[in-house]
Amino acid sequence: MHKLLRQVSRSFYLTLQVLPHTIKPQLSIAYLLARAADTIADTGLVQVSKRMETLLQLRKSIEEAASGSSVSIPDFGVLAEAQNDREGDGTPAERILLEKLGSVLEALKSFTENDRRWLRDALLTITHGQELDLIRFGTASRSQIASIETEADLDEYIYCVAGCVGEFWTKVCRAYPLSGVPLDEEALIADGIQFGKGLQLVNILRDLPKDLHHGRCYIPSERLAQYGLEPRHLLDPGSIDRFNPLYEQYLKQAELYLFKGWRYTTTIPVRFVRIRLACSWPILIGIRTLQHLRSDNVLDDRHRVKLSRLDMRHLIIRSAALYPFPGVWNRMFEKVRRGAERE
Repeated sequence: MHKLLRQVSRSFYLTLQVLPHTIKPQLSIAYLLARAADTIADTGLVQVSKRMETLLQLRKSIEEAASGSSVSIPDFGVLAEAQNDREGDGTPAERILLEKLGSVLEALKSFTENDRRWLRDALLTITHGQELDLIRFGTASRSQIASIETEADLDEYIYCVAGCVGEFWTKVCRAYPLSGVPLDEEALIADGIQFGKGLQLVNILRDLPKDLHHGRCYIPSERLAQYGLEPRHLLDPGSIDRFNPLYEQYLKQAELYLFKGWRYTTTIPVRFVRIRLACSWPILIGIRTLQHLRSDNVLDDRHRVKLSRLDMRHLIIRSAALYPFPGVWNRMFEKVRRGAERE
């Protein structure tokens, strides 16, 4: 599993590696199954009906594994082959993931009853979000862009594919390393959900040009209409002046979600170093990404914002180096937000 995780994850792999051993297996298996479902939903070279059928089969397999019964493995033949097509969005690593999914599902069966239930609930929610994606965008294209319609639709989507992960993460942490620690669990779960939603909203804002190229617009059409815009207008980098006021609102929303993720992180007692570092890294990477998004024309797909490995490594090393100084470490979020972390 270790090698597979490293192949399919660029930054989350680092988060998984630092986690306590009592929760690393559960979160690793959850990540691999969620990534497999995402691969199925996003393989545009395969017909929508086939992707939907396979996604629902995977959901059934997850339910079987979570119940501890024998697991029927979906036929990933066509989808696995499509990952090697240079015109598609897949990678050879994602093909390997689909081919090895049987062993991932077997690993799920080895967990405790509570772990299996929490995993099942999170993964059923995630696959529901991907099912909604296929319904909305399955036949969309650059020449016929489909859009999420309302703020409520967007909120439902980011909860399904990421917010529920924060909820699952919190339940597993409370059951193991944080068991017995006096914390306001309801508040922690609420912030954990916002944490996950923030990371997903950053992805949506960063990937806007790429998604538009595939006919997907995650900026609600009702909000665009308030600024005299339609999804097709966002294909033109010259529309940025009209779009910027709305885009800035979403950047601020993502920043607020990440702030709540940082509050979540700093609520956990200082002695839980691994959990706090694991939470801090995606937040710091996310807030740095928002900095770059503010300074670039996001509608210009020639300049996609993507943090370099060197930049991510700097944030990770600095957070680890400053950890023995809690007052300084707790202020890292604000310093990175202001671009002042090197002061």
